[in-house]
Amino acid sequence: MTPKAKFDRAILPARPNLEFESELWGKGVQLIAGVDEAGRGALAGPVAAGAVILPRNQDDLMACLSGVRDSKVMTPADRQAWASEIKLVAAAWGVGMAGPEEIDRLGIVPATCLAAMRALAQLGLTPEHLLVDYLTLPNVDLPQTPLVKGDARSLSIAAASILAKTARDAVLIDLEITFPGYHFASNKGYATRAHCQSLLALGPCDAHRRSFAPVCDFDSLFPPEIKDN
Repeated sequence: MTPKAKFDRAILPARPNLEFESELWGKGVQLIAGVDEAGRGALAGPVAAGAVILPRNQDDLMACLSGVRDSKVMTPADRQAWASEIKLVAAAWGVGMAGPEEIDRLGIVPATCLAAMRALAQLGLTPEHLLVDYLTLPNVDLPQTPLVKGDARSLSIAAASILAKTARDAVLIDLEITFPGYHFASNKGYATRAHCQSLLALGPCDAHRRSFAPVCDFDSLFPPEIKDN
């Protein structure tokens, strides 16, 4: 289930802020978790989700996390630096993932929700409310606010997006060692020209999502009995 109203980009703030968190804090909600994912559109590797609870009683949160943005607009070095800061500042944080086989079996949206549930399970605290980037988590029995462009609007969601992205990037860098030739360290599993050329030359590997096009098209050219010979 996702928000249906057309989003007006003109309302995007200059940087993610605490507008939604402050409104909930003002209503007495203490523990608010921002939730976001990374890797939904990739051809290989897991989908990752981050969950972050920011402390209500820290007046300088905006200053402490001044460089936190939607992870997609940050450089890798900035994401790494701010991921470390987020972990120091947060009241609780967690990262969860769902692998390629789960994505193929469940579908990408249910697998994304599964990764988010795993991230929430890592928090060590039970949130009272979730701020989620776009999605609603159907199997989580907690009040939720799905926000279009949430990673550009909510500091909690932006922080979660950074943790999800940096954790997933680390997995893809390791996958390049396990599956050389696909350039996973640089493309992070996305459909770059070099990645697609590698798929054509080598066929898919176990890190690929077999249900995703064009992987499924390449897969038909490289049946397992041929690739393994």
